[in-house]
Amino acid sequence: MTVIRIAAAGLAIAAAAACSAPTPPRSQVSTAAGTVCAAPRRVPDAETATTIDIIEQAYFCILGNYYSGATLDARSLLSAGFGALTRELNRNGRDVPEAGMPALTGDRKADWTAFEAAYRKTTDQVPDLRDKLAVVTLEAIVAGLGDNHARWTHDVKRPPDYYDGDGYGLGFLANVNGPQVEGNPGIALPPLFVTTVQGGAAQAAGLRPGDIVESVNGSAPFIDGKATPAIAALYPVYPEARPVRLRLLRQSTGRRWSVTLKPGLYQRDLAALQVVTSKLLDDDIAYVRLRGFAPDSANRVFRAISRLRAVRPLSGVVLDLRGNGGGSPVEATRLVSAFGHGKVTAYQCTVDGKCETSRTDDTVELLNLPLMVLTDRSCASACEHFSSAVKDLRLGRLVGTRTAGVISGPSQPYLLGNNTSLSFPVKHHLGPNREVIDRIGVPPDHHVPLTPQDAADGRDPALAKALTLLNK
Repeated sequence: MTVIRIAAAGLAIAAAAACSAPTPPRSQVSTAAGTVCAAPRRVPDAETATTIDIIEQAYFCILGNYYSGATLDARSLLSAGFGALTRELNRNGRDVPEAGMPALTGDRKADWTAFEAAYRKTTDQVPDLRDKLAVVTLEAIVAGLGDNHARWTHDVKRPPDYYDGDGYGLGFLANVNGPQVEGNPGIALPPLFVTTVQGGAAQAAGLRPGDIVESVNGSAPFIDGKATPAIAALYPVYPEARPVRLRLLRQSTGRRWSVTLKPGLYQRDLAALQVVTSKLLDDDIAYVRLRGFAPDSANRVFRAISRLRAVRPLSGVVLDLRGNGGGSPVEATRLVSAFGHGKVTAYQCTVDGKCETSRTDDTVELLNLPLMVLTDRSCASACEHFSSAVKDLRLGRLVGTRTAGVISGPSQPYLLGNNTSLSFPVKHHLGPNREVIDRIGVPPDHHVPLTPQDAADGRDPALAKALTLLNK
């Protein structure tokens, strides 16, 4: 990952830019920190206010470092930011005459100057909203990239009484997950149903796997087969605490009922917190569940298989990656390396087509076992790196459903002057066959979806199929 050098003044945005003070004229504002950014080298200090200078810093950081920054039409980012600003004014009933989008020409610096002037004229009229307007503007600029690995991390809070490992929300998972709703709702298929009850309000209300969600807060989750924004209410993030009203159907009994669930903390099952779990199936098949590509996760998988192998000779491995949201591409490559050597597992490319190769680590000992990989629409990022390598290189077979299509490229973090973090890919990910996986996903070799009846009866058709294939 590229590390950009930063001027000493880059980490010194003064707290005096807070919303309670009048905005100083442009000529009195230092721009030293506004055009550079660098990877964090220490734990940042406490977060300070987001200001127009921080927005400027983020804008030029993106243009200078994002993988397609050199060819990006920066006007789209500024338009997204100003649009969010005006919507926030409207929500607060505070629209002002000065809040008009300036003409943009395509000259990045000149357009920024015009944007900043309009922004300052607007926010000076509503000083009590200045902090919030800055936040929504920067959030919209980052969202304007349309990149599933671009994030601005700020104002991170934990609920009171939070204990390490606690969950927050309604206490259940559905077959359509949060990232799908946010980034790629078109891949979701009806019906919407409960797949896992984790605890909290859902458990207290008696929800069960297989229960079909017919409406969310009175709105249909699907219309004409397409997912609606209503589904997003199933995945609240702290401090969101509005109750969610569900209309449910239990197919086994025909019962229909309504329930209101309030988001909150709940204790999760300890097994669900383990990165790697394993067991023997059919006496000689290693089943390994990997929930994320955390540091050292590949070695944990190797140790789990080794322990099972010590009990009896193995005839194959089922690697369950369902629900695996990704993590380290290095760990994904190391895990691939246990099933094949001398291979290219992925390409990381610039916007002009110059690519670096990710190759197997041939110091990793080969397992020499047949491999089945269970995938679903929650297998994302590094999980898709691994899955595409297994499929393209013919190291095993994928069973289940298509992966998430959330793998634009590995993210590089950058520290902004108010001690918040901006992250985005500096290179774009391609599979071993140089195919685009982002927004498309990796198709399984054997399509075996989970149905509401399967969930209700505790059946796992994808696992059953994988075992059948290994036992042939």
